[in-house]
Amino acid sequence: MKTLHNIARCALVAVMFLGLAACSGMSQQDTNTAIGAGVGAVGGAVLTGGSTIGTVGGAAVGGVIGHEIDTK
Repeated sequence: MKTLHNIARCALVAVMFLGLAACSGMSQQDTNTAIGAGVGAVGGAVLTGGSTIGTVGGAAVGGVIGHEIDTK
């Protein structure tokens, strides 16, 4: 069982590194959108007690807000 946990942990780390590598060519607006969606998803999950609809809704709202933010 402990071996399965180690394999899952290594797979998670590998996926995280691949995800970060995919962000290297993003524009500032794309980065803001992704950050907004992530923060919105966490906020939606916290506010609704982990509800799927709350998480997805928070991600959508956060993504829109992040997209509209101008950092110039």
